[in-house]
Amino acid sequence: MSIAKLARRVVRALTPYQSARRIGGQGHVWLNANEAPLAYPFTVEGSKLNRYPECQPAEVIDGYAAYAGVNPSQVLVSRGADEAIELLIRTFCEAGQDQILICPPTYGMYAISAETCGVGIVEQPLTASRQPDWPAITDRLSDVKLVFLCSPNNPTGDLVGREGLTALLEAARDRAIIVVDEAYIEFCPEASVVDLIAQYPNLVVTRTLSKAFALAGIRCGFTLANAEVIAMLAKVIAPYPIPEPIAQIAAQALSPMGLELMEERVLELNRQKARFKAELATLPCVLEVFEDKGNFVLVRFTDGAAVFAAMKAAGIILRDFSSKPGLEHCIRVTVGYQNEMDAVLAVLRDQPQASV
Repeated sequence: MSIAKLARRVVRALTPYQSARRIGGQGHVWLNANEAPLAYPFTVEGSKLNRYPECQPAEVIDGYAAYAGVNPSQVLVSRGADEAIELLIRTFCEAGQDQILICPPTYGMYAISAETCGVGIVEQPLTASRQPDWPAITDRLSDVKLVFLCSPNNPTGDLVGREGLTALLEAARDRAIIVVDEAYIEFCPEASVVDLIAQYPNLVVTRTLSKAFALAGIRCGFTLANAEVIAMLAKVIAPYPIPEPIAQIAAQALSPMGLELMEERVLELNRQKARFKAELATLPCVLEVFEDKGNFVLVRFTDGAAVFAAMKAAGIILRDFSSKPGLEHCIRVTVGYQNEMDAVLAVLRDQPQASV
């Protein structure tokens, strides 16, 4: 018997999530993973490294609670928001019995985590205006335990409409958990729905330090929810999810100085994004520029394959979404600093207008 046959059937059939690092590439301008352009130095003190870390480091929990405007009992820290997604599925869904609902095109880890856990997936595509189909989702609430909504949505950049969300939360009371993924919310903080947690115990918000905080390498994410939800997730999470060095760096990032650096970074990246979008509007190879609420811009080109190939030849690594439904010829460009965006624009200016 081969080792593969010993694995669970669902794992044998699983196609792993194609992360930016897994796809890889060769180049000197990396704008494919929605990372921050530069790292900032942090210090790590090693006197506690011989001890197991706290499961939920108080300094990190208290720091993020203060930043997000919630109580510490409403915060769980995990190995990135990806672990938070899996924890929610493992906590609230029975394998082989329950289902989650997603709204493609959206972040791929919702489906991958569900498949890995043996949980079913209901797909309710976004509407033509790239909003969740609220009536259709409401009609499926009896069939699902969790609804995942991404706001700003990756890869389209759209925000989830607040009015539709509150109506869904009302309809889902005592029926389903509504999860809003706010990985990119620092780029449009006024759009956060964290304030609704006080009113809706079935609302969960996931966050991360990977984007605006420029800490993708430490894998540190957060779940914000009613204290009862957090207590349930704490039963499932690994005993030592946050290594001591990660906790130290996260605490520094959430300090007044760390928050000031993050806000300065967001201002600069939003400024570069606005300049980039204005330039895109003048280019004949561009058909459509999507919403821009995150640190990325999704662009539909007249010939996406040609653009992607030209970027690759120039050493610029972007993310191709043309295989996703409704995103033909679409490429996602992470917003970097001016020299990086100028390099992208230089390639695009050489692209001819093509027939569609």
